[in-house]
Amino acid sequence: MFQFDPNRYGPVFASLIDLDRLPPLGPGEPNRDAFDALSTLDDAATAAGDFVDRGMAAGCVSALWLLHDFLDESHSISQGIDTPTGSYWHGIMHRREPDFGNSAYWFRRVGEHSIFPALCSDAAELTASVEHDRSADFLRNQSAWDPLAFIDLCQSAYRGGANEQLCRQIARQEWFLLFDFCYEQAVGR
Repeated sequence: MFQFDPNRYGPVFASLIDLDRLPPLGPGEPNRDAFDALSTLDDAATAAGDFVDRGMAAGCVSALWLLHDFLDESHSISQGIDTPTGSYWHGIMHRREPDFGNSAYWFRRVGEHSIFPALCSDAAELTASVEHDRSADFLRNQSAWDPLAFIDLCQSAYRGGANEQLCRQIARQEWFLLFDFCYEQAVGR
């Protein structure tokens, strides 16, 4: 399982990452305490000289807005990143909105993403360790990550079905993996 360490991403980003927070399946309630710090990231983070890929730096900023339940701000940024990774953040945001059909549209635009193998493995491990019903068993046995099947599972859980805790834990792991991918690309590693 990928072990996320916020300290790898510098003090500004690390200060905005709460490892214990499970993202809600819906829009959540914006964390107003983080608003000012997030607002300074938009220009400062993407203009910083340390980043060789401004699009991936913008992906990190979009991710942080999303982490703190500012879906509109995240959406404004992710829709301007014309890459599979931008589409990925866009798809997560719509899954959280919840606009599951629009989320599926954006995930189809992602194609095969570099984090899918790790996410598939981590989702299987989480599924083995968290109580769930049979509708989530596919997560333990799939050979490749299927973001559309995960959207369907999240939709069912959001509408009162089982598996809410599992979906939230997988979504957090997905956020960790995608944020790490964006940061690594942004700094040219």
